[in-house]
Amino acid sequence: MKRSVVGLLALVLAACSEGTEDGRDVSSTRVVQRPHAPLPPGTVPRGARAHADSLAPPEPPAATPALLAHGQERFAAFCTPCHGARGHGDGVVVSRGFPAPPSYHQKRLLDAPPEHFVSIITHGKGAMYSYAERIPPEDRWAIALYVKQLQADEARSSATAAPVPAP
Repeated sequence: MKRSVVGLLALVLAACSEGTEDGRDVSSTRVVQRPHAPLPPGTVPRGARAHADSLAPPEPPAATPALLAHGQERFAAFCTPCHGARGHGDGVVVSRGFPAPPSYHQKRLLDAPPEHFVSIITHGKGAMYSYAERIPPEDRWAIALYVKQLQADEARSSATAAPVPAP
């Protein structure tokens, strides 16, 4: 009796194998599934570092005439449809029913550093979506410095156009 039980057990165990499923029936995703393990702190998945670096603003360049001219050209291409040519928030899309963006000549934006505009171009804000994939970091700085020049030009022109009070 013992011999038959041991024989039956040996037969059952011999019938089992490591690959009981037909390989053609196993999906390819099942082979690579692993239990979820959180990433250790400080690690970055492949490709994420390059993406994060592209979003980080580089060091601010010097505002040269060539850089400001390049910023004006990039501003005309990317920003004027919404912000208008002088940055008053009166672009062509506003006349088509889109919400008006803020004027660059508001007090809070006059006081904002160029880094603020680079961050908004990179990440977007409100109805404005991110331009990180469309505008390289160097061009973002050129646009931001051109916006600061627009603000300064507007302040100068409004100061000279204001009537001088009589003594």
